[in-house]
Amino acid sequence: MKVPTALGARFPKLRRARLDGSVGVTAPARSDRRTKNLTKRLRPGEIAIIDHVDIDRVSAEALVNCGAAAVLNVASSISGRYPNLGPQLILAAGIPLVDDVDPEVFARVREGEELRLEGGTLYRGDEVLAKGVEQDAASIEAAMAEARAGLSVQLEAFAANTMEYLKRERELLIDGIGVPDIRTRIEGRHVLIVVRGYHYREDIAALRSYIREYRPVIIGVDGGADALMEAGYRPDIIVGDFDSVSDKALTCGAELVVHAYRDGRAPGLQRVTDLGRDAIVFPATGTSEDVAMMLADDAGASLIVAVGTHATLEEFLDKGRAGMASTFLTRLRVGSKLVDAKGVSRLYRSRISPWTLLAMVAASLLTIVVAAYSSPAGQVYLNFLAARWDAFLYWFTGLGS
Repeated sequence: MKVPTALGARFPKLRRARLDGSVGVTAPARSDRRTKNLTKRLRPGEIAIIDHVDIDRVSAEALVNCGAAAVLNVASSISGRYPNLGPQLILAAGIPLVDDVDPEVFARVREGEELRLEGGTLYRGDEVLAKGVEQDAASIEAAMAEARAGLSVQLEAFAANTMEYLKRERELLIDGIGVPDIRTRIEGRHVLIVVRGYHYREDIAALRSYIREYRPVIIGVDGGADALMEAGYRPDIIVGDFDSVSDKALTCGAELVVHAYRDGRAPGLQRVTDLGRDAIVFPATGTSEDVAMMLADDAGASLIVAVGTHATLEEFLDKGRAGMASTFLTRLRVGSKLVDAKGVSRLYRSRISPWTLLAMVAASLLTIVVAAYSSPAGQVYLNFLAARWDAFLYWFTGLGS
């Protein structure tokens, strides 16, 4: 498998080609069974060791953005349940991907120690620590084709899961019973919900004119709050279980809504309390992005614009079947209020473009000049300005004499 030139330039000392054409990586290694936790401390050029069945697109993008030198997965990156998008993104970035690695690797590898990966084998010096199956474009495409063939089974499971979720949450979904009151005024306003998901950076950048003109209420969902602050915006509300949001975001002054389990347990509440902040607790079975949408809808939002959320069938499947039902039904509940950010950025145009504004200013100046030349009062004023200009030039030239 060839490594793209751009990526190879990023880690020139970490990789070397072997005689058989494959790529070897020598770099520090970091491991965590939760990809989300690992990406918080993974540094560019390090080997990532994870335990992640069906790597989704968001996790893959996080690994790529961290600059992983290689990814070793104890589980299968594509199990065949559905055509998940993550492995293709990892390989497209030129990052070696090794599947089905010996689970004992977590006990054998010390955090940050320098190891060597060649093919599907991980070495400490000459000692073999673990072996796995190195993936390439052909093997991933074959696994994706097999997963697509069994897609109907997943859709049937999704339908059953949806009915089960509807039975548990029908009062919340249909009548809005259980949605807490918030201090932030939303009634009649646009709401922008940002999830650190698919193409969130590009979508936020494309919406700058829209945000500037409509000034929507901005809701960050967990790490979406940090994404907003990176883009120069302060969220009005932050919703989530707060396991992937920074202390800086939580203390920025936004209203905090902790997404709790249905039985009332809210692990994120303790973190908020430790920071000296107050928070509203919202118990719900769905995901945090679903909670944010229901919160905005119940508070009377006139339009909800979603950034980084799930919109297509592939994205719903990539999210995992357990979380699909809540998102699907929440979108049905919100209905026509919900617009994807890509749709807004394609249809929206600022009412007054910068070039139009510049043309109006130029036309106004031209009108003033013409009026000044054509009227007696204007002639007097121009003569006065000319005299003042001559006086200034006389004074200025006198400074050098």
